[in-house]
Amino acid sequence: MTSTEAFETVLNETAKTVTATLKDVFGSHRLIVGTPHRLLDAMRHGVLNGGKRLRPFLVLETAKLFSAPQQAAMDVAIALECIHCYSLIHDDLPAMDDDSVRRGKPTVHKAFDEATAVLAGDGLLTLAFGLIAEAESIPPAPRIALISALSRRAGVAGMVGGQMLDMNAQDHDLKDIEITRMQTMKTGALLSFACEAGAIVGGATVDHRNRLRHLGEVLGRAYQLSDDLLDETGDAGAMGKAARKDRGQGKKTMVALHGVDWAKDRLYDLSVEAEELLKHYGDQATTLRAATRYIVSRSH
Repeated sequence: MTSTEAFETVLNETAKTVTATLKDVFGSHRLIVGTPHRLLDAMRHGVLNGGKRLRPFLVLETAKLFSAPQQAAMDVAIALECIHCYSLIHDDLPAMDDDSVRRGKPTVHKAFDEATAVLAGDGLLTLAFGLIAEAESIPPAPRIALISALSRRAGVAGMVGGQMLDMNAQDHDLKDIEITRMQTMKTGALLSFACEAGAIVGGATVDHRNRLRHLGEVLGRAYQLSDDLLDETGDAGAMGKAARKDRGQGKKTMVALHGVDWAKDRLYDLSVEAEELLKHYGDQATTLRAATRYIVSRSH
């Protein structure tokens, strides 16, 4: 078994645990009591249809660096995954990226309808903050810090703002710095929260929080770059979604601007930067180092 295969095994096992926890939430949690059946089915379709669960994985792994309680880390991890899945539901809408397949299955607006998909995304976004607010596993002060940080990263100065920049970018020629800003907000914001959240749950110092937030930003740039590279060179069947859409839609990416070879070199530089940030944690960060290598070299 290669190191990549070994890491994917760990990632898959974590994904199963996260998915099982999400199933419990969508089966009996008090925050979903009273949800109309069709809406709840649409939310479940968007959350329980597979996925690598990379963001929850990063929350759980960074929390281990500070011996944070596992339940506290999981409570944050599933809340973050709800926000990630909401963003995918909305991204897939005809008014946004207009995709009909996600993780090898019909997107929510195809399986249900557009209005239901919008509301399913709204429901997941709202639920996420409720899950953290009611997480008794987390003391009040870090709970507030988590809600504040997540609202910034998922909101208008983070993921939502990044999506707006991405939509506007199609009619303009962008420079490197503008594409980087857009992708840092759209993709990197949630990944930076995922890494910093583990430090918050673990009661870490501001220095640790800053270091891990920076790590998440680096991983965000690497993830987006590898995603753009996959769109250009990957196989739709393996990815579970359409390939080569970015070029057809005139999307502004670093791969389109600089080419495949440049992107591969840049991914290597980002992996080195991530390794440098993780040096501080020694052998405790072995799995996070493997995650970095996975993000840089992923094929789906």
